[in-house]
Amino acid sequence: MRTSRRGAVDPFIVMDVMEAARQAEADGRHIIHMEVGQPGTAAPEGARKALTEAMAEDAMGYTVALGLPALRARIAQLYGEWYNVDLDPSRVIVTPGSSGAFLLAFSALFDAGERVAIGAPGYPSYRQILKALSLQPLDVQTAPENRLQPVPDDLGALDFEGLMVASPANPTGTMLDNAAMGALIDLCREKDAAFISDEIYHGIEYEAKAVTALELTDECYVINSFSKYFSMTGWRVGWMVVPDDHVRKIERLAQNMFICASHASQVAALAAMDCHEELEANMAVYRANRALMAEGLPKAGFTQFAPPDGAFYFYVDVSGFTQDSRVFARELLEEAGVAATPGLDFDPVRGHQTLRFSYARSTADIEEGLARLKMFMAARGFV
Repeated sequence: MRTSRRGAVDPFIVMDVMEAARQAEADGRHIIHMEVGQPGTAAPEGARKALTEAMAEDAMGYTVALGLPALRARIAQLYGEWYNVDLDPSRVIVTPGSSGAFLLAFSALFDAGERVAIGAPGYPSYRQILKALSLQPLDVQTAPENRLQPVPDDLGALDFEGLMVASPANPTGTMLDNAAMGALIDLCREKDAAFISDEIYHGIEYEAKAVTALELTDECYVINSFSKYFSMTGWRVGWMVVPDDHVRKIERLAQNMFICASHASQVAALAAMDCHEELEANMAVYRANRALMAEGLPKAGFTQFAPPDGAFYFYVDVSGFTQDSRVFARELLEEAGVAATPGLDFDPVRGHQTLRFSYARSTADIEEGLARLKMFMAARGFV
């Protein structure tokens, strides 16, 4: 049967690593998961309890395409609590995870063949979703001196119709401050390009609070999710904030693409937003794990990385040990029982020299993973 060129996208390598790790576990091995970008914790207890109660009373049918009004209002309230931004709930659209938001945003903003700039290294699904929609991703090679975030000088000579940024970023965990994000927004304004801010890791920050694009402009798309800070990856519920005059366009697309986000997940998400004590307990684990990684990775020979401002990743230069990060990651899994993600997922040009380590699991797992990494590297004479 015939197929379309749009389906010819690259695999998401981390998912292949997860499958290899799963198979190793099925064979009886104990694997330390430092590959996957998801919390090791369940959805907050209050969220699960609220859903249990709601399911006893509600058939959980379709919601309206834009999402439960109470959830949209609570998300708008969050912007006041976190950023002192007064946000109209009518601009909030609940989506089937951030992935659903990417589909809606790219469909609403761009026509086939148009170009969207994305920083490299960056989340690989940006590139693949753009390709699947017959759009052109423009990988922008970012510099270590800019902590692997794009700056106007990287972009000024390029022609593009949109720019996607992420802060805190995946895979680096680095952030854009107010001035850096403002400079990119100004550049997009000059080029008449759409500005999209992926803020899925907001809430998981350390020394400084992340900046939302909504502090600087209303002429942007902001995408977020309950997956990371709210520990609800498998629930597949997220949101986006768009300009007033884009809401109806997004609504029409959402009606036809998805009908609505999962009703059950929306109920849980609404309750999760008030589970402050449990969510901050998760943050205490991330802080402890980050400190362990910052100390333990250099002891294992991994010295070249930018300490993350947020999220739960270290993106490490391994060019001193290998020129094939995929093979190196496979050897780590086979010999040390540690699953890590090859940088090729995030940067097709330089990713053969990098690995991403996630520290989102339990502190005991991180301690064990670092010990195994040190033994693996010592056996090879690297430390």
